[in-house]
Amino acid sequence: MIASLIATLVSASLNGLNINSAPFRRWYYRVLAGIIGLRVVVCGQQINENPHLVVSNHVSYYDIVALGSLIAGDFVAKADIAKWPIFGIMAKAGRSVFIDRRRSATDSARDQIQDRLDDGDTLIMFPESTSGDGNRMKPFKSALFTVAERRITDKKGQLRHIAVQPVSIAYTRLNGLPLGVGWRPFVAWYGDMEMIPHLWYLSKLGRLTVEVAFHPPVTLAEFGSRKALAAHCDQVVRTGMARLLAGRPQAWA
Repeated sequence: MIASLIATLVSASLNGLNINSAPFRRWYYRVLAGIIGLRVVVCGQQINENPHLVVSNHVSYYDIVALGSLIAGDFVAKADIAKWPIFGIMAKAGRSVFIDRRRSATDSARDQIQDRLDDGDTLIMFPESTSGDGNRMKPFKSALFTVAERRITDKKGQLRHIAVQPVSIAYTRLNGLPLGVGWRPFVAWYGDMEMIPHLWYLSKLGRLTVEVAFHPPVTLAEFGSRKALAAHCDQVVRTGMARLLAGRPQAWA
């Protein structure tokens, strides 16, 4: 997989493609999804509005591939991801915003994110700040939602709050068969798992299906505070994940 990853980037560079462009990154993640055997199923509608924030639950490093293949945006990632094998390369190629999530560095992280939004970039965040076991979500942390307080000028020259679109992710099938509650933690990457052994094991399991549900966008103006906004997004994403795992994605048709 590393060879395929590097070959794709080199081929793109030799053919004069802009590997930092949003269309290329989306295409790149779609190619990578095919290489690793990841089938991405979508329900709901993405908003067609830039910039905006996408907030999602976090299960695996495969989330990056799934969301990157669908959304023309940049990931907000913790700083140590830049050092990861394979996925660190992907994150750098995808213009990820690497931030230090220590409380003392919150202002710096917020400024980096706001700079990207000012440039018109859509950003993808995982507010749990870590990944779960595939069966349940950890609570969303509200700190990064401070950027939703930002107002931008829309195409009509009017100030507006940045739209926030909640997204739910769930891994639901393995080789076409339902992925039960006992198998999901083997697919998820969490706790103190080492990446390379986990990736090697996961690659041998077979073809995975990940379902991605896009929920209606909201703004901070509807809730009055970032904490209330974070709580709303947490509940929507949590409920969405449960419905996907229960096989009821039609709720967003």
